[in-house]
Amino acid sequence: MEFTACIENFNTRLWSYHLKVPNLVANHFLEQEVKRVVCTLNKTVELQCAIMPAGDGMYFILINKKIRDQLNLKEGSKVEVRLEKDESEFGLPFPAELAEVMEQDKVGRDYFYKLTPGKQRNLIYAAGQVKNPDLRIQRAMVLVEHLKKNKGKIDFKQLCAELKTTS
Repeated sequence: MEFTACIENFNTRLWSYHLKVPNLVANHFLEQEVKRVVCTLNKTVELQCAIMPAGDGMYFILINKKIRDQLNLKEGSKVEVRLEKDESEFGLPFPAELAEVMEQDKVGRDYFYKLTPGKQRNLIYAAGQVKNPDLRIQRAMVLVEHLKKNKGKIDFKQLCAELKTTS
């Protein structure tokens, strides 16, 4: 499904720049119980994201600074948007380094697969956000060790401190 939207800003501590998704488009996906989509902006940049409810019957997609800078988007900029159902398992690219660490650590892998999809995406994002492959390996090991040490639970404050040792 395709539409045009303008970059807007919620101006809150939690949410900022976003694109409103027309109700017709949002309902098309939500009626199929699809929240995760592949979004193509201006026919050039593709990202995996969620159709998020704003609470007042409106739906939106968050657009981060990296993507806004890449497309030179400012508040009020018009954007061509194309949405497709995200068919991937996790809704994010899965770093090969994390896959390899989990392949070698059955206990860590089992804990990972017992997490909610949102928590899985948090860990996938944390593992893959650095460009250096050696750092991605170190981060993957820290993430899996954290799950094992906490018996499958994530203490985000503790995990953040542990990840800082790999930066």
